[in-house]
Amino acid sequence: MSQFAINLLFVGASFALYIGIAIWARAGSTKDFYVAGGGVHPITNGMATAADWMSAASFISMAGLLASGGYANSTFLMGWTGGYVILAMLLAPYLRKFGKFTVPDFIGDRFYSNTARLVAIVCLIVASVTYVIGQMTGAGVAFSRFLEVSNTWGIWLAALIVFLYAVFGGMKGITYTQVAQYIVLIIAYTIPAVFIAFQLTGNPIPMFGMFSTHTESGIPLLAKLDDVVSALGFRDYTADVDNKLNMVLFTLSLMVGTAGLPHVIIRFFTVPKVADARWSAGWALVFIALLYLTAPAVGSMARLNLATTVYPEMAGQVENYEEAAQNPILYEERPDWVRTWEETGLITFNDLNNDGRIQMYNDAADYSDRGWEGNELTVNNDILVLANPEIANLPGWVIGLIAAGGIAAALSTAAGLLLAISSAISHDLIKTMINPKITEKGEMLAARISMGGAILLATYLGLNPPGFAAQTVALAFGIAGASLFPALMMGIFSKRMNNSGAIAGMLAGLICTLLYIFTYLGWFFVPGTNMLANTPDNWILGISPLSFGAVGAMINFAVAFAVSRVTAAPPQEIQDLVESVRYPKGAGMAIDH
Repeated sequence: MSQFAINLLFVGASFALYIGIAIWARAGSTKDFYVAGGGVHPITNGMATAADWMSAASFISMAGLLASGGYANSTFLMGWTGGYVILAMLLAPYLRKFGKFTVPDFIGDRFYSNTARLVAIVCLIVASVTYVIGQMTGAGVAFSRFLEVSNTWGIWLAALIVFLYAVFGGMKGITYTQVAQYIVLIIAYTIPAVFIAFQLTGNPIPMFGMFSTHTESGIPLLAKLDDVVSALGFRDYTADVDNKLNMVLFTLSLMVGTAGLPHVIIRFFTVPKVADARWSAGWALVFIALLYLTAPAVGSMARLNLATTVYPEMAGQVENYEEAAQNPILYEERPDWVRTWEETGLITFNDLNNDGRIQMYNDAADYSDRGWEGNELTVNNDILVLANPEIANLPGWVIGLIAAGGIAAALSTAAGLLLAISSAISHDLIKTMINPKITEKGEMLAARISMGGAILLATYLGLNPPGFAAQTVALAFGIAGASLFPALMMGIFSKRMNNSGAIAGMLAGLICTLLYIFTYLGWFFVPGTNMLANTPDNWILGISPLSFGAVGAMINFAVAFAVSRVTAAPPQEIQDLVESVRYPKGAGMAIDH
């Protein structure tokens, strides 16, 4: 059986499973559509939450970023994990106790203002649409390679599948689909990692293998990787970062962004009780850890495999790396995996010195004495995890499995985000603000239409993304962290915070963050409309657009507190409500069901 047939079998079977679940769990009411009826078991919800949260950025792009940047990019891992802990400990139980199942619903009621609700809707849609762009980018990468179609067709195929199971199934269909997707993606991620760790180190446990001895050269794997990348002009894989401020702000941006993600928060309303929300958060962390403990090993091993594929003599070297670098592989003798990925356009080769060999190195380094005239092989970061089984010559069924896993990761989060957008429009905007008398059937229709529209918008933007999947997702986290997270935190923990402060804070955080991002990445991410080049020498105080969410959150907090202090305090019933949400024994007004 050909590799394409194997891929088609695995991917097709997973699609059939997802659509079958959506038909079986089709939403029959708005409660089914928004919160799966509110009766999901905590372990089931934990697994669905893990799939919802571990997007294409986690499955496809994070290990690729770790592979390309080493320790410097470990901020993705630290920020996302730390943010989830904040969400689980400081937000999820209290929001679940409040009883509203969307973020704008909570903000509108807590700050007793439809204006606050509208601003929250805008913030949610901007953050979620940006996030979906990253998912569609990742899905396009996976589809284009494994179904052998163009990247554009890959994105449109992803949109069609999401439409079929998300629009009809709603949260009820998405929940059980995400359970299936988690099982697919975690198996797909760990099995190739076990194979590759055993090949390179003899240790089948990837997180331990990363700190084990490289079998072929007899030195520690990370030391071997440092030697190889240094010989090619790159900084050591384990080297520290120069700009500590940017690293700290980026980590904080991812943390507060994670805690402000509406599509994850809404999952905690699908369980029966507040205690179940806590338990499902704990279970989700367990399920997430299975992938996140493996990702650094996958990244480091992928980087070493890629380098030794181009420079085979480096694999067994312990000291003569410069000599080994003089003999890269001939382009005509490139492995089959390079040929297949070239067809997608995600690997490109340009023979600058016309010697018929592949030179892959850091362009910033001068290796003209070796006859090199520039880097000749460009590899998209998003392909490294997906290509890993092929690089390591693993069996065809493993490649088919990781194809299904990569696509599952992108689709699971995309569905959750689209549901958050849909509920914000149909429930928070139309039902609550525009037409309170709308029938349940009319609200369901509005929800499905708005989700379909969101899919089309995300697909269009996914065709021209502002960066790699994980980079685009980081922008979304920054936007959510700068706009929604402070309002949620102040809404729970500050009785003095009023509607004027919350509205001013959200607007200040959102506008400042968007202006900073658009300055370097183009207005509304349209290529060519940026006012400054996205390079460190142009960044203010060395702060990357990916890191500005933390600054935006600080601006949000500062403006909100300043405005609330010079305006009237919230009504007494609102202050009592905040108290009842925070202290269960006095819970009179909070809704606990």
